Amino acid sequence: MAKVKGDIVIDIEKCKGCEVCLAACASNVIAMSKNVNGKGYHFLTKVNDECIGCANCAIVCPDGVITVYKVKL
Repeated sequence: MAKVKGDIVIDIEKCKGCEVCLAACASNVIAMSKNVNGKGYHFLTKVNDECIGCANCAIVCPDGVITVYKVKL
């Protein structure tokens, strides 16, 4: 079975900081930022490069702010 390397892109201006995605991330790649976006919400940020591309975070995001990319190694 091929290994998969993943990466995510977050639209921080659309993120409302609901934190639903945090529990869905099996690799603890994401966390809430201490900064706020233009609407005053704490937004999601990537904290490491351990993403496996499972896309659980993007699936549970109610606002669709997470895009997941996958590459087979």
